[in-house]
Amino acid sequence: MFTIVDRGTGERYVIPTKSADESTIRLLLANHEKEPLTVYTDGFRAYDPLAADDAFDREYVVRGDGEYADEDVHANTCESHGSLLRPWLSPHRGISKDKLTQYLRVFQLRRKLLRKPGREALKHAIKATL
Repeated sequence: MFTIVDRGTGERYVIPTKSADESTIRLLLANHEKEPLTVYTDGFRAYDPLAADDAFDREYVVRGDGEYADEDVHANTCESHGSLLRPWLSPHRGISKDKLTQYLRVFQLRRKLLRKPGREALKHAIKATL
């Protein structure tokens, strides 16, 4: 699973994937509007080829070295989102991989609703279900 956070809009996306390799990462980042796209990551090796690509400006921290943030460079929002997802999924033991996307969409909707005030949350919930 990958978590993508748009720092401009604050939108968060949790995307299940079959593999965690360079081609998967490129597919996830393919729909960006401006170039170069700044990508803040942890030290995961699958991101390494992005450094040589002019379409991406990769900045990263290596958590294994005890580095968690370097000014604006961090992956803390993604880590935080993931730490909320794991306990939310745990009561739903044995989720089929075929159904995981639906569970993730419900989780994302719930997180969006929690960040909105009352009426706006209700409007968003109705719009999302119709």
